[in-house]
Amino acid sequence: MKHTLVLALSLLAAATALAQMGPPPKPGPEVKKLDLLNGTWTIDADMKAGPMGPGGKITETEKCAWQEGGFYLICNSNYTGAMGSGVGLAVMGYSTEDKVYTYHEFNSWGEADDSKGTVDGDTWTWTNDSKMGGMTMKGKYTMKVLSPTSYTMAYEISQDGTKWMTVMDGKATKK
Repeated sequence: MKHTLVLALSLLAAATALAQMGPPPKPGPEVKKLDLLNGTWTIDADMKAGPMGPGGKITETEKCAWQEGGFYLICNSNYTGAMGSGVGLAVMGYSTEDKVYTYHEFNSWGEADDSKGTVDGDTWTWTNDSKMGGMTMKGKYTMKVLSPTSYTMAYEISQDGTKWMTVMDGKATKK
């Protein structure tokens, strides 16, 4: 009986503490800017022949939806191109501590990407460091929003962060 009373009092104290915390947090205005990407997108891109492969057309369908709570946008993609086909999973959010957007992607080719993003007007810029052939390369993915249902994109790489080479560009259209 004594253990039951102690357990009941502990549960009551925990419930009281939770009730005093108030409602769960809400996403800030920065997170809501990602709503632009919510929905189903078709991306048509051209890969340039070079360090990332032989080049050619790439087609991708990306479906993005908000995780419950509205802090993270979860995107599932299917893509096909000259190097084959695959799937990817990405999670986008906003770091209030670092004041940058976050992008974490994992794909069926065994690749993982962690990028940080900023937005300036209608232009989003995502940057990362990745290994290619034993070298660390800097990557930059730029999105120029044309309308709520379309944007152009370009992916560039650089060894030193000053001289950039475009390896892919294209356009995305929301269905």
